[in-house]
Amino acid sequence: MTHTGHATQFRYAAQHKPNQLIYGNGQTAVITGWTVKQAIAKHLQPSEYAVIGQLYSPTRGINLLIRNLLLNPHVRYLLVINATKEDQNAGASQCLLDFFRNGIEENLSDTGRKSWVIRSTIPGYIDIDIDINALEKLRHAVEVEEAKSISEAVEKIKSYAQKPAIAPWGIPLEFPMSTVEPTVLPGTRYGHRIEGKTIAETWVKIIHRIKTTGTIRPTGYDGKWQELIDLMAVVTDEPADFYFPEPNYLPIDKSFLEEYISQILDDSPHREGVKYTYGQRLRSWFGRDQIEQVIQKLIGEIDAASAVMTLWDVKDHEKGGSPCLNHIWLRVVDNELSLTATLRSNDMFAAWPANAMGLRALQKHIRDEIAQRSEYDLKMGPLITLSQSAHIYDDTWSNAEQLIQEQYAAICSKLDYADPAGNFLIEIAEGQIVVTHTTPGSGEIVGCYSGKNALKLIREICAASPAIRPDHAAYLGMELQKAANCIKIDKPYVQDQ
Repeated sequence: MTHTGHATQFRYAAQHKPNQLIYGNGQTAVITGWTVKQAIAKHLQPSEYAVIGQLYSPTRGINLLIRNLLLNPHVRYLLVINATKEDQNAGASQCLLDFFRNGIEENLSDTGRKSWVIRSTIPGYIDIDIDINALEKLRHAVEVEEAKSISEAVEKIKSYAQKPAIAPWGIPLEFPMSTVEPTVLPGTRYGHRIEGKTIAETWVKIIHRIKTTGTIRPTGYDGKWQELIDLMAVVTDEPADFYFPEPNYLPIDKSFLEEYISQILDDSPHREGVKYTYGQRLRSWFGRDQIEQVIQKLIGEIDAASAVMTLWDVKDHEKGGSPCLNHIWLRVVDNELSLTATLRSNDMFAAWPANAMGLRALQKHIRDEIAQRSEYDLKMGPLITLSQSAHIYDDTWSNAEQLIQEQYAAICSKLDYADPAGNFLIEIAEGQIVVTHTTPGSGEIVGCYSGKNALKLIREICAASPAIRPDHAAYLGMELQKAANCIKIDKPYVQDQ
């Protein structure tokens, strides 16, 4: 704190997410929720606020925000913006207001850890190692107000700035945070393929793959993430009304999804402080309704390979806040409509399930519109997402570990024996192992292999059918070895016995 004439200047020191904040030297902390922080800052002088920052998630963000406030007891006013559809959807602003109004109680967090749980209808947690007395002192020392718009927020912040400086409510308090570096197993860094019947099942497999072999790297946002590059997820059978597991382990629920789908399908007017929505980029950003364009394109030429929608604007290089979802491609093959989406940067833990369900809703909308307006009654094909940077942020690593522990084994135990690479019939004829490769379904013969050496045969088969499933290849290796042993001891061989 420095004194210059009559004005008192305070310095806000953030230990958590320091590069994501705008700093001033006043006594009001401004929490903008999903509203872009610069949209508020441009209406203010640095002397009118202590700090301005965004708050996206109640379960991940509030804990760090409270730690920063404990470190800066000169903050005596807190202005929380709770204005947009995104704010209501995420609930972080509401949960923070509830912390100051209602307080906390000891309970378990979403990862089963003992925590302070905010008394709110929205789940929000604070680390148990933060002293309860410090939290209570903070709650009662800071004056908190909610604002429903940028103009209302600016007016309130300016009125606080008119008041004489107040002494800090205590001394800066810092509580050490424990961090655990995950063990990373060796694995491919580039190019992964994961398939599942539902979005929920595919998501668990994605989280497992990143968590076990992803590279740990610093992010541009004061932290770390674990990342794989170019991860393709194929969802084959998501039901029309979406599958939510019971109990629901996804990071979203049905009511959140309804809001989110409208952000993908519907245009939205430009509002100050609110970034574009995907729907705005698709419907009006480039002066064309691209969803309408691909519907017309496919009705006119059903096997077109150019049913493309783009969300990336060349201007995005200059002004930040560029969309993560960049490119959408639709294709009709064998009367089946598939949708492929490219996401340049993808938070696979918190965002991918909503991204996938929103894209599936878009795929269904296009299928239904084509059916209504033409003679084409297409089946829903797979949804494919290509996440170029597929990552999990360090503040959800423990949630990811817990998800894997509780769900991964159960999902892997549901074995589907149908391999798109086909079936292999193993027999012994004239002292040799004979393997016949047939197509799935119709059973048409497409290949034949013979020899006495099991290892040589399995290598030949895998070289000729590189898409064979790993568990199928392992099974064949075992069966071929059994057949080779039967030849050695002159015993009859029967597959699967």
